Amino acid sequence: MKWRYSVAGFLLLASSLAGAQLQASKNAADKSKLVALENAWNQAQLHRDGQALDTLISDDFVYTDTDGTVLKKAKFIEDIKDPSGQMTFLANDNVDVFLYPGVAIVTGAYHAKGKWQGRAYDHYGRFTDTWIRAGGQWLCVASHTNLMKGPAGN
Repeated sequence: MKWRYSVAGFLLLASSLAGAQLQASKNAADKSKLVALENAWNQAQLHRDGQALDTLISDDFVYTDTDGTVLKKAKFIEDIKDPSGQMTFLANDNVDVFLYPGVAIVTGAYHAKGKWQGRAYDHYGRFTDTWIRAGGQWLCVASHTNLMKGPAGN
């Protein structure tokens, strides 16, 4: 009788470990996907590609800029497409992904260079993006950036 309990316990433990491994694998895939989406976002900004951004952000997307300005999706994309902005470099660093059921928070640092309305900038900042899984894909619903060091080295 003890033998049956031992086998049952072993099978239960094995199935729990397999489930945990499956979840860890799914989490790793989601984290990798979200980092790739953040990089795609950077490329869309560099190339002023509003159509690409449109596929990454939800219809009710809200963006809080470094100066406290709050933009909805249409204005955010309009600003990205504005030809008076000429971003020449954008890269993320120290990116972390925190997963919750159906939600992910992505944080990191960024470095952006370019010109805005003829004035050069070289910004270092931090960002927090909130993503949700909707219809089987990840969409960003909110983004917040914080400037750490601006054009004058502030």
